[in-house]
Amino acid sequence: MKVIEVGNSSTAREFIQINVSLNRANPKYIQPITKEVEDVFDPKTNKAFRHGEAIRWILQSDEGKTIGRIAAFTSEKYTNKGDTFPAGCIGFFDCINDQAAANLLFDTAKKWLQQKGKQAMDGPVNFLERDKWWGLMVEGFNKEPMYGISFNPPYYEQLFEAYGFNNFYNQFYYTLQVYGTLSEKYPERHAKFAAKPDYAARHIEKDKLEKYASDFSEIYNAAWAQHDSGKEISAAQALKIFKKMKPVMDESLVWFAYYKEQPIGMWINIPDINQYFKYFKGRFGLLQKLWFLWLKKFKPSRKINGVAFGIVPKFQALGIDAFMIYSGTLVIRKEAKYDLIEMGWAGDWNPRMLGIYKAIGGTQSRRMITYRYIFDPAIPFQRHEVVL
Repeated sequence: MKVIEVGNSSTAREFIQINVSLNRANPKYIQPITKEVEDVFDPKTNKAFRHGEAIRWILQSDEGKTIGRIAAFTSEKYTNKGDTFPAGCIGFFDCINDQAAANLLFDTAKKWLQQKGKQAMDGPVNFLERDKWWGLMVEGFNKEPMYGISFNPPYYEQLFEAYGFNNFYNQFYYTLQVYGTLSEKYPERHAKFAAKPDYAARHIEKDKLEKYASDFSEIYNAAWAQHDSGKEISAAQALKIFKKMKPVMDESLVWFAYYKEQPIGMWINIPDINQYFKYFKGRFGLLQKLWFLWLKKFKPSRKINGVAFGIVPKFQALGIDAFMIYSGTLVIRKEAKYDLIEMGWAGDWNPRMLGIYKAIGGTQSRRMITYRYIFDPAIPFQRHEVVL
């Protein structure tokens, strides 16, 4: 077997194709858009290169057939609460069901990360945003992946754990029927805050993206930056995200809560665009863009993809989450365009978010694992620290 660094168009194609080859046996698999994967490794499009490096390899058999792939990342911005040593990352792992082949890929990434001064490797993850391709799927193979969710054959779990990776944390996804039964506290808390003139819950307006991007930035930096490697998002960065979302954005799915016009909560969702992308086989050229517009009009997605949720710490545990969610629920149900919502993942280190998912009647739909492998066996392994 031979490991080859991806460095030209031919190896880049093989890097994409092996993912398709190893997953095509599962009819639920949806191929990611090729350009989105390629953009991860392009310094011109991925701002993570300002603070780190990325490299990727393919693995070929003695006969010259591609049988695996892996990428490795380093970043000054990558930290986890409680860490006392530097960790690098791996991602985009695919491999035939062969431990020796998997070990060769892991060893290759380990060697590169050691050369960069890292003492452990976490993965599989993305470089560097946590909203997409984060974690190894270990439960949920019987459902189509929502947009941005990792998807892999079930035997990958054994390949990771036989190499020596430990479960750093679980990532749970929850689904909720749009017309399901919410806890009684939701209408009660909605009524409580709706009666107070200082509080408001509103959905986004596309012609005011700058205002809502600023609100998003303020809430995110207060509520979530502490959980995401200490990484803050500026209003300008948030506006770029919103502009990118705009073609698929449904105003009724993006909600903000306010206290005296100060943004204190957000609930960001989009229609699941994998319901369109599943027809495109990784391509998104002019033909697919026209097809996308046709599908949006005549065969719209009836699934909602949860993107982000957060309450400013000062206002947590007051019921703002219920007020905002129920405000959105009333509008979403009235419009009757959707059947199901799958909420973005919550780590087992975040019991507060898991509690919210369960309280609104969510049912666990998938489980991912982010693993950690410590290079020095003398260093004791510890799971991700719980964030209260």
